[in-house]
Amino acid sequence: MKINDYYRDAAHLNLNSSIAALFLISILVAVNLSFFQNEIIFTLTIPFFLYSFFCFQLYLLRKRQAMTINRNMGARWIKEKEQSFFSASHLLVLYDQTQGPSLHFYYPDGHLAGNIKKYHPKGVRKLNLTKFYILYNSNNKAIACFRVKGKKIEVFDKERIYLGCLKKTKLKWLKCTRELFDSKGNCIGSVVGSSIFMDEKLVDQENMQVLRLRRGWMPVEWSLLFPEPNTPVLSFSGKLSVQDKLLRMSFLINEYFMER
Repeated sequence: MKINDYYRDAAHLNLNSSIAALFLISILVAVNLSFFQNEIIFTLTIPFFLYSFFCFQLYLLRKRQAMTINRNMGARWIKEKEQSFFSASHLLVLYDQTQGPSLHFYYPDGHLAGNIKKYHPKGVRKLNLTKFYILYNSNNKAIACFRVKGKKIEVFDKERIYLGCLKKTKLKWLKCTRELFDSKGNCIGSVVGSSIFMDEKLVDQENMQVLRLRRGWMPVEWSLLFPEPNTPVLSFSGKLSVQDKLLRMSFLINEYFMER
């Protein structure tokens, strides 16, 4: 999957929404002409018509973006060989709600690096208030699991080995701390950021930045494949192990699935 597929799917979703709104307009008009014949009822179709028009314009925009991205990828970009989710220094993050909330990660060359999706248990386990989110690589293989229990996000690798957790502690109204703990319960860092715009940093005990999520920082050359200039960029600093990266990515669960 490539970034143009993301925009193509978004275009189809907007087109379906536009058609659905037109279908409701048709039903209202047909019912009114058959039974009521009241001019006031026709005014009820105006919001649906405006919504349909807006969705259709979004469809045209996303379709053009998908076509432009596809052309740019073919003309200027070559997929890097043996790309790895954990070796990348930068990943672009796109939040998707088309088929349930999910988080997609892309390499700067436009190819999918992985995604995070909510796991939906079956049967009696649905009654469990604990939430699970699975991190998949580009081959759709699970490489980590995040378990949300209250204000704590526990992290497990693909072997189900506990790596640590992110704890959120409320200090006072609209203010809280987010600290990271390893599997032995030792505090190894915290999340600091702006309350006005997206610029989240994960720092270690020496206050050195090891991971950062920023909006509005994307390099200009990436805009050929990512037309939204405010696409968030996830950056890794230093030499983190696979387990360290997985543990620190737990703050994304809080950022996108708990606080939104």
